[in-house]
Parts: sequence; structure tokens; C-alpha cells
Amino acid sequence: MLPEPWDPVIRPDPHSYWNDLRATEPVAPRIGPVTGNTFWLLTRYEDCVAALRTPLLGKEPEKHLDPSLVVDTANAGGAFDILGRNMLFLDPPDHTRLRSLVRDGFSNRTVEGLVPRITEIVDELIDRIDGASAFDLIEAFALPLPIIVIAELLGIPVEDQGRFREWTNATLGRVATVEESMTAGMEFIGYLNDLADARRVDPRDDMVSFLLHAESDGERLDHQEFLAMVFLLLVAGHETTVNLIGNGMLELIRNPGEFDRLLAGEVGVESATEEMLRFHGPVESTTLRWAYDEVEIGGHTLQPGDLVVPILMAANRDPDVFENPDRLDLGRSPNRHIAFGSGIHLCLGAPLARKETHIALAGLRERVGRLDLDMDVADLEWNEGFFLRGARSMRVRRVA
Repeated sequence: MLPEPWDPVIRPDPHSYWNDLRATEPVAPRIGPVTGNTFWLLTRYEDCVAALRTPLLGKEPEKHLDPSLVVDTANAGGAFDILGRNMLFLDPPDHTRLRSLVRDGFSNRTVEGLVPRITEIVDELIDRIDGASAFDLIEAFALPLPIIVIAELLGIPVEDQGRFREWTNATLGRVATVEESMTAGMEFIGYLNDLADARRVDPRDDMVSFLLHAESDGERLDHQEFLAMVFLLLVAGHETTVNLIGNGMLELIRNPGEFDRLLAGEVGVESATEEMLRFHGPVESTTLRWAYDEVEIGGHTLQPGDLVVPILMAANRDPDVFENPDRLDLGRSPNRHIAFGSGIHLCLGAPLARKETHIALAGLRERVGRLDLDMDVADLEWNEGFFLRGARSMRVRRVA
């Protein structure tokens, strides 16, 4: 019998677990350990896409369901009630309004304008490890790259950027106690309040200043929406890319033939990035969705109040969609993965994450070359839970 999906035993190799679940129980009902609600794990590509696109599943159950069917899935309160009020957890029309306010800041055109600076940051980071025979790929490269990029985009001073990782870890629950997490959340809110006050007096050419003055159909962000938006952009803007680069490099190391193809220029960094996203993406599952009415998915009828969790990692290895899905193929085409989701909540920062990874892979290929793990793969420490998928550190060494 398969363990429950939150069991730490599956963290080292979730792919095998989701493959087995897809084969035996592709629409799998489970009882949430915190809420006691029924939630459904979706592991087939077709079912995941259907769930992500139907308006019968959504993020604001309190607006659509009887109160008796709505259970607080977070039980956080305080800072997290403020920071959690972002577009990731909203339905239209609020989701549409908030997304429209920041869409231009992450458009392909805007991202292309960032290419020179991203390239400069990649070169600076490689300069720091130049000559080192071994280093932590996450701490030395995959982590600082997107943090610097999103911090500069938001307009965060250089001296404050080092605190982002601590705040992110705390707000994502990667600390010892709830009290530590709450304290970090309040510190982060206090910091953003001070930054907002400063930008109102002295606006800059940055995202924070833009958000404070942006309008959509004559409406502006209220202060809580501003705080939640900056929090979302900060966390989503770096955590996804850290995991994408880290997971992708791990799979290149574990698949030396494909690594050789990339190093030799037989496949481009664009194609390689898409396969890295499919094969071992940075987001294992989406956030929760609630059934607002009866809805049929994969031959099962979900009831109002049921929770749905599409597993992106499982969908991206569905053999009904991808040939030889458990094989890394950097030249795979077509590659219709859904690593960034689908539907109205398709990741807004996908163009930026892709571009950062393209430039990172090009820099590593040209200046660093072949890498190998400098640790046992079994010793990799993975993020808890099955939402964000990434290693907290990854010791690697150069191969002559």
C-alpha cells in the first residue's frame, strides 16, 4: 500500500510515488490531516488541465459555499492573513484586477530588457566560484541569482537582500516554531511598510513605486493588497527559479549523456530549460482549489466543499502525453508540460524564470563546464511537503 503523500519517506523520490498513484488511483481521494476535508489528488495530465481551467474549482470558498463546508486550511492568522491575500488565492474579478496591474512588469518585452543585467549577475556569481574545485550550487549560484534579479526589479536596496531568504523560509514554514514564523512575517510587513512610505515620498523606477501608483479601471491596490502582492512577487519571483536551476542541474549530473549534449551545443538552453521543467520541475503541485458545485473529473463526481490538488509533477510524466516520460531528453519536441500551471493562474513570472535559467545555463556551460555531485544524492535535503520542490543545498565539484 502506498504511503500518504505528505509522508517524508517519499520526498527523496516523489516521481516514483506519483507514477504509482497515477497507475493505480489517478483521481485519489484523501482525508486532510489538518482540516479533515476530503481532497482529491489528480495525477493525469488531462485531469490536471481540466481542473486548472474550470471555473467550478476556485480559491475563495467563503464566497461560493455554505459556511459549514468551509474549513480554514491554513489556521495561520496575523501576518499570514495579510500576506496571503494575494492573487494566487483569489478568483475573478479580484484576481483579474490584480493580475492586470503587474502583468506588464513580467511581459516578454520587459524580461528581454533585463537580459543585460541578468547576464551581468550570472557572470559576477561565476566569478566568485571561479577557481573553486567544489561549491554549493544552491547557495553560490541558484539562490542569489533570482534573489538579486527580483530584488532589483522591486527596488529593494542591496543591503537588505540577504534577509529575503530568511523571510521566505519563515513564511513558508521552514523554521522550528510557529512563533518564529509569525515573528518573521511581522518583520517582513514592517519592512514593506517602511519601504512603501519611502517610495511614496521619493518614487523610483521600480516595481514597488509602480504598484503604489498603478491603476486598473480607475482602482488602485489598497495597502493590504500591496503588501500581499510584493510578498507574492518576492517569494514566487525567486523560489521557483532557485528550484528550477537546482533540480535541473541535478538531473543533468544524473544524466551525463544529456549533459554532454548541452555542453557540446547539440541542444539549446531554451529546449533544455523546457525539459528540465517537465522532468523535475520547481513546483510539485498547485495550491488548493475548492469545488463550488458538483464537478466531474476523471470519472469521479466531486461534491461542493471538496478540495482538489493537481500534481503538476505527475502530469508532466503522464505516458499518455509524453513518450518515454521517465527519460530526460533535452531535445524533446513537442513538450507540452504544465510546470507553470495552466488557466487563469498560469505563473505570471514564467517568462522571467525561463530567461534567468537560459542565461544561467549558458554561463555555466561556457565558464564552468562539467559538474558532478560532491555528496551522496541520498543526503540531499528537500523542502517539506509537496508544493514547492527543491533541495536546500547541493554540493558539487568540477570535473576536469
